[in-house]
Amino acid sequence: MDKLKLHTPDLTATNIEKLAALFPNCVTEARDEKGHLKQAIDFDLLRQELSTNLIEGDRERYRLDWPGKREALVIANSPIAKTLRPSRQESVDFETTKNLFIEGDNLDALKLLQEIYLNKIKVIFIDPPYNTGKDFVYADDFRESSIDYFERSNQRDEDGSRLVSNTESNGRFHSDWLTMMYSRLKLARNLLSDDGAIFIAIDDGEGHNLKKICDEIFGEANFIANAVWRSKDNSNNDAKRFSYDHNHILVYSRNEDWQPATLQDTSKQSHFKNPDNDPKGAYFDGNPLNSPNYRENLIYEIKSPEGIKIPAPKNGWRWSPEVMKSKIESGEIRFNKAGTGINRRTYLCDAQGLPPSTLWTDLEKTGHNRQAKYELLKILPEDLFETPKPIKLLSYIIRLAAVKDGDVILDFFSGSASTAHAAVQFSADDGIDCRYIMVQLAETCAEGSDAAKAGYSTVAEIGKERIRRAGAKIRAELEAHLEGELAASDKHQDVTARLSKLDTGFRVLKIDTSNMKDVYYAPDEVKQDQLELHTDNIKDDRTPEDLLFQVLVDWGVDLTLPIAEETIAKKKVFFVDGDALAACFDPQISEDLVKALAKRKPLRAVFRDSGFGDDSMKINIEQIFKLLSPGTELRSL
Repeated sequence: MDKLKLHTPDLTATNIEKLAALFPNCVTEARDEKGHLKQAIDFDLLRQELSTNLIEGDRERYRLDWPGKREALVIANSPIAKTLRPSRQESVDFETTKNLFIEGDNLDALKLLQEIYLNKIKVIFIDPPYNTGKDFVYADDFRESSIDYFERSNQRDEDGSRLVSNTESNGRFHSDWLTMMYSRLKLARNLLSDDGAIFIAIDDGEGHNLKKICDEIFGEANFIANAVWRSKDNSNNDAKRFSYDHNHILVYSRNEDWQPATLQDTSKQSHFKNPDNDPKGAYFDGNPLNSPNYRENLIYEIKSPEGIKIPAPKNGWRWSPEVMKSKIESGEIRFNKAGTGINRRTYLCDAQGLPPSTLWTDLEKTGHNRQAKYELLKILPEDLFETPKPIKLLSYIIRLAAVKDGDVILDFFSGSASTAHAAVQFSADDGIDCRYIMVQLAETCAEGSDAAKAGYSTVAEIGKERIRRAGAKIRAELEAHLEGELAASDKHQDVTARLSKLDTGFRVLKIDTSNMKDVYYAPDEVKQDQLELHTDNIKDDRTPEDLLFQVLVDWGVDLTLPIAEETIAKKKVFFVDGDALAACFDPQISEDLVKALAKRKPLRAVFRDSGFGDDSMKINIEQIFKLLSPGTELRSL
């Protein structure tokens, strides 16, 4: 029976496998630091394979470099042995919700989510710290080797990263910020679905650098837009030079054929009229009939009912003769009274919407920062957060990303959880059953701050409380519609459907060190007289549900699937999503328990290693499953 690996994917090893598939002749073996053989890449042979496309040494090239870039790449690829521990008491609707709030370092969170949500996130929105020298904190681990980082991530949480302010006197004002962002964006790209996109809010301070690293990580071809968002409703009259009234929203996609949703803009539809009572409704005449580029096959004459020949425009008509004929027959293309020309009638009912602009200046559509403050004060009146983003802005982004039922929205710089608030509001307004994942560091609220005075110790606590209150408010408003004027209208059924889809809950998961004792990872450090102390490999303070979630992470199972508990043969057994996974972490498991589980034929089953009693019991368990449920994948913890 195989054991779970209990650490996140080693992305360096994954890259080696990809190279091995492309260049199998470049795969070799080498000894690691401990003298063990491992698979490696012969770079001399790889250079020969790519000889005409290699740049070596100090030759000039186009790239963005900074101190710490290599370390950022190493850290992004290095595995960690951490886990996610559930907190039922801080969650809402833990059993049924599909939403997640992950508390901890977002770099660790992105690694823990790699296998579970690989290519599954529809839209990522992040509002990272803007590197002002005051509010930017980062994990000061960029000078570690990958081995040191791995060891620290596994066992040494009490010596974890020191949070420091990134002041200009640091000497690495831009470098540290870029290093922090590079590793996180590199991991985030892996999570985007094929039709996914990332929206990043940034100011002018690091906007130019952010675009360069995004070009490198996502590819220049996947750059969609640099939208300028009017973030203030009033200019600053006290500004020394210019009043900075905008932020940027950088948009990148996973694939270059990504398209934003077209949105109806009623302010630009006033030119649709119906003076002749056209049965199809309002329309306007004037859309172009000519081809934008010269096409010889589109140059032909059109004969009017009066027998007058109408020559083609300079570049030709917009459509082929067959398509033009069908449009004339449908009434979309019409001749003038004299029969000497044609025009195109465009109906409002056929309008598919307009492509979004890169100028987001309509405050009614995308909101502004002061509005965001008021929105938060309505939920949390203690004035706890300085720089939230407005719900209108985030709702607009969700709509641009064409979010539909089942899509996942990720924000790994969650802050006050504006994105979660917007996702729930979007679901209530449109009846879309979307899901969200918020990630927020448990950053301590400053002593004496309004947040600290209100009893909040961390920013993560503020975010969780906002989601609780916002969810309750949104649900109450939707229920009020049902009980009020809409109950007697034709919208009653629509509101009922939206209410049934509305998920105002969330599971709180907290990043922590592995559930396994240190001896699990470093057995060579244990002395002979200490062996009795390590008969069990699980830390004493960990619960069976803690172990279950580590299994879900390790196996890449959705963290929001329903979990049921049953007692079988006097032992507690977890069943995830029916029989997708069966897990028992009790000691001294019996053959009766194993036979009962095997008869249910779960897709996966996992047991605590110390629960077998002895090796013969472990072998018996494997044989029982082979006989009764050969399709079950077995693992031990």
